[in-house]
Amino acid sequence: MRSGAAVRACRKVCRCLLSGFGGRVDGGPPELSVEGSGSLGVPLRSHAEPPGGSEPPEAPEAGEGSQELVEICRRRRFFSGSKRQLSQHSLLNGCHSGFGPLGIELRKNLAAEWWSSVAVVREQVFPVDALHHEPGPTLPGDSAFRLVSAETLREILQDKELSKEQLVAFLENLLKTSGKLRENLLHGALEHYVSCLDLVNKRLPYGLAQIGVCFHPVSDTKQTSDGIKRIGEKTEASLVWFTSARTAGQWLDFWLRHRLLWWRKFAVSPSNFSSSDCQDEEGRKGNQLYYNFPWGKEPIETLWNLGDHELLHMYPGNESQLHGRDGRKNVVPYVLSINGNLDRGVLAYLYDSFQLTENSFTRKKNLHRKVLKLHPCLAPVKVALDVGRGPTVELRQVCQGLFNELLENGISVWPGYMETVQSSLEQLYSKLCFRRELKTEEAANGDQVTNFMASKT
Repeated sequence: MRSGAAVRACRKVCRCLLSGFGGRVDGGPPELSVEGSGSLGVPLRSHAEPPGGSEPPEAPEAGEGSQELVEICRRRRFFSGSKRQLSQHSLLNGCHSGFGPLGIELRKNLAAEWWSSVAVVREQVFPVDALHHEPGPTLPGDSAFRLVSAETLREILQDKELSKEQLVAFLENLLKTSGKLRENLLHGALEHYVSCLDLVNKRLPYGLAQIGVCFHPVSDTKQTSDGIKRIGEKTEASLVWFTSARTAGQWLDFWLRHRLLWWRKFAVSPSNFSSSDCQDEEGRKGNQLYYNFPWGKEPIETLWNLGDHELLHMYPGNESQLHGRDGRKNVVPYVLSINGNLDRGVLAYLYDSFQLTENSFTRKKNLHRKVLKLHPCLAPVKVALDVGRGPTVELRQVCQGLFNELLENGISVWPGYMETVQSSLEQLYSKLCFRRELKTEEAANGDQVTNFMASKT
């Protein structure tokens, strides 16, 4: 194959790939089709539907499957850290070493889908941002972490002339004047309420959306037997919806239905996502969305009707600036808070996608392959490019051209052709599972990919 022929083949295959993703070669936004026919004439199916004539893949057992999933995610760089650091408790509470490259891409795709469903499609939702810490006095029962200078604290503790009462007073004053790490994104959104109210000409309803890292105390007696709490982190996706008291209940029902359908949209087993009513200590009603993990249900999102108390508390003494228009009336809006935990969402979809499938490249019928059947929209890698043994210089040029053109069109690519250890085509085929789903195919590591094996001509 000459260089010119390689380039032409590269462009031809790339156009086929881009059309398979519903995209355009001119750089337009890709579009995923759910109905119709694939680019190779194969009818498209939902990602959760098994191929015709085949049995659905087996779901792993709860205890064994959990350990196998964590090991696969650690080995495939969805999570970083050792086996000991990736316990069930640490994964749920954000105390592990963090996500690996594929885990970060998965969470980024989940966040992008959240923005599209909540903020982009509604013209009265605006993105906002806020600091990771917020000022405020220490309140009774406040469990938030405070930002205190270690040098200042050391000077106070080493001052031997201070009495016990003076030492306590100094420490209390230090805590009152220091900022606290945010536990949620509500406070930052409320700070933007008045300024963003003018963007909608004071007309209700409207919303403020934000994604950011929040912090919370975690008690772990196995790690700290002296009762000292550790800091847990989570990436929250927050929508604060301002509406009149008259329609607050209707909007809460709307967002509950909208969010539950959204979580189920990307799931292999949508029934694992459920909702239930809840109530806080102050009697305010809300809802929680759960995912049914192998060990039981865990909350992944909460929806609260906070009334007008939060706004009146933040802006005391000037109620008129809070007024929004509900028809012809000026009212102080009710606040609906919708908070989703994207880190737990990633964990939920990893458990949801974990399946055992038959290995068609081995004669042992009882040997199963462990795969992650992620939804194409969430999959960290969309295309894998591999070459087999033999003369590969020109084939690598073709793969490099495909890689560059796909990357320019916003399609994530795994450059398997750059691996220095050569493998046979049979080994590569056993590594990748070819199955047509939503114009993609699925890799053994769980990535939904469209894979083209280049051969020497």
